[in-house]
This record gives sequence, structure tokens and C-alpha cells, in this order.
Amino acid sequence: MRLHTADGLSLEAEWAGSPDARATAVLCHPHPQYGGTMRSIVISALFEALPERGIACLRFNFRGVEGSEGSYAEGRDEPLDVAAALDAATEAAVAVAVAVDGPLSLIGWSFGADIALGVDDPRVAGWVGIAPPLRFRPERAYDAVGHDPRPKLLVLAANDEFRAPTEISAATNAWASTRIETVAGASHFFVGRTERVVTLVGDFVVGLTAPS
Repeated sequence: MRLHTADGLSLEAEWAGSPDARATAVLCHPHPQYGGTMRSIVISALFEALPERGIACLRFNFRGVEGSEGSYAEGRDEPLDVAAALDAATEAAVAVAVAVDGPLSLIGWSFGADIALGVDDPRVAGWVGIAPPLRFRPERAYDAVGHDPRPKLLVLAANDEFRAPTEISAATNAWASTRIETVAGASHFFVGRTERVVTLVGDFVVGLTAPS
């Protein structure tokens, strides 16, 4: 798939449908300048596992990554990439032309989590931030989502090398409708712990489909 941003870039993306899809998730990958792509370990694990739980997924490469046009913008313009992904995920799944009736979740890991948590879009039913450093956007950029009543899940790594989970918990203490789960024994990269991440994220998204 190709996504098209408001500032004229074409981004590469992939869609994983589900025959019994009841929700959709947009997946945002880690830092472009440190090897992050839409095929990074946690994003790949989610992209493979979530459709088996009835959650269609769209993953994409941020600007300047692999087959996506443009260049890294230090987090300033990457929200436009997320908006393009949300457009594609809500427009009848674009290439496959299969509409998914259900909530749309925005899920990011590391840099991708920071960008996702800074995108306040009315189409989003809930956010998941996996090991968000909360450093790649200005602090005020998280205010709208942080104080929004829609549900949020933060999945933190107990042994995160980039920012301790206690710091993230303190930074988000005033956020509304936010649940924090810390994965024991996990580093920032969740090697050997991706199954736990997939379970937490899948449960959260499926929970959004439950009648209120």
C-alpha cells in the first residue's frame, strides 16, 4: 500500500486483514535513525498476532524510512504520517476494499509511541504507548491525548534502558483514563517478552469493542 501525507509525501505501508475483523489498529514503529522500521520486532509481532484476534492492522514506514519518501523530521512532521495512516485505515482499508466496523486504535512503540501519543484525532478510540520515552515531542504535545477521556494503555519495560518506568509513571500521573502495565524482566526492546506485549495490547483493543 501507499499512503499520502498532507505535505505531499508517499509512504509505504502494509495491511493485514482478518476475516472476522471487529477492530482496526494503526502501528507506529521505533526511531528511524536507530534502525526502526515497520518490521521491527514488536511491531512485527503485533502485525502477525492481532489479526488472529479479529484486529485488522496497518503498519507503515515513517518518512525517510526504506521505501517511504522524505526524510526524518525529528518528530515535527511525523504526525502527518500518522494522520495519513489513519486516513488509509478508515477508508475501507484502501487496497483490499474491506470496511472494518469497529474501534480504531493507535499503537506505537518507542519513538512511534511518542508520535502516536501526540496525535489527538477524533477517529481514535484508544491509544497504546509501548515503552514511550516521552522525549521526541515537546512535553505540551502530549497534553491533548493525556487529558482526553478516551482510554490509554502504557506498556512499560521494567528494565528500560532509555527511561525508567517510574519516570514515565510520574510524567503521566495526571493523565485521564490511563492504565500502566510494566513487563517484568523486559528491556526497551522486549526481546523474549513480546508475547506479553501482544497479549496486553490485544486485550486492550478487544476491550474497546465491548458494549459500553
